[in-house]
Amino acid sequence: MATIHIEPGASSKYRVTIDDRGKSSQFTVTATSEDVARYAPAGTTPERLIHASFEFLLEREPASSILSSFALPVIERYFPEYPRVIRERIG
Repeated sequence: MATIHIEPGASSKYRVTIDDRGKSSQFTVTATSEDVARYAPAGTTPERLIHASFEFLLEREPASSILSSFALPVIERYFPEYPRVIRERIG
């Protein structure tokens, strides 16, 4: 099972590292306060939303297929069910 580590950066950007079976992948994800309000229940931190979002992505594709840099709303373009599933998962 993959380990997901999230470090906050500047300007709503987060560095995400996925360690899976000895391989490490790094990503830069933008999660604005508007994104958090749109996709997660009130009180959810950006880190929690990002973590759940990467769990969602890893259930559907390998880490090597995930874009190295993206904003959370991009997930919805590839996976239309993302808003519903992620809200249920966090809620």
